[in-house]
Amino acid sequence: MAWGLRIREAVNRLEPLGFLYSAYETQLLAQLDRSALPRHVAVLADGNRRWARTNAPDSPLVVGYQAGADKLKEFVDWCADLGIGVVTLWVLSTDNLTRSSAEEVAPLLRVIERLVTDLAASYRVQVVGDPALLPDDMAGRLRDAEQASSGHTGTHVNVAIAYGGRHELRDAVRSLLASEATKGTRLEELAETLEIDHIADHLYTAGQPDPDLIIRTSGEQRMSGFLIWQSAHSEFYFCEALWPDFRKVDFIRALRSYAQRERRYGR
Repeated sequence: MAWGLRIREAVNRLEPLGFLYSAYETQLLAQLDRSALPRHVAVLADGNRRWARTNAPDSPLVVGYQAGADKLKEFVDWCADLGIGVVTLWVLSTDNLTRSSAEEVAPLLRVIERLVTDLAASYRVQVVGDPALLPDDMAGRLRDAEQASSGHTGTHVNVAIAYGGRHELRDAVRSLLASEATKGTRLEELAETLEIDHIADHLYTAGQPDPDLIIRTSGEQRMSGFLIWQSAHSEFYFCEALWPDFRKVDFIRALRSYAQRERRYGR
């Protein structure tokens, strides 16, 4: 966590309401079953624009994007503090890119680039998505940040940028076909021998555990194509708070809800 965030958090805890909030947070943490925490948490950080319209109506929407990015950095710190091994953050969908003008998307892209750079200073970062949909210079800087973070241990952070679930499955099939073609595999042979794991090996998140818990904020109760393949047996937690207002207490409640569920994995 950046020193500025730590200082602000410490000051807030000295206020009377902050002290009560801190005590409640500590109580919830003490009640949390640490043996039942998810290995992989994914989040749809929804509500940044609505937050900006409500809290800064006279400011550009980038205020909401930045508030959301600041919260994402806090969120990763929360996960790391609890020893959660993998975190996936969905920050930009393919729909965001295709349905919005370049002028509208540009400020968001700048915020996302800074977010990735900041996270890469402390965590192993992996950018998942279709880089061909991003400006070339941005895609290059994201690759540089990703490579610079490769030596970090601990929590692994996937940042889903220009990501769409159908795009991921398309890219996985393309990668699979290309790989088999280099081996000289005929299509008829591949059709007869193809298994589920063969496709999984070509996903953006290949080699990682599937998300155990997926959180979506802002009251929306749909997945919007997020991690279509990987979420087959995930638990979902929907929260009314807009993403910048999502608190550590809300996160602990999500973890508590997850720990109390009986996971059946389709059985």
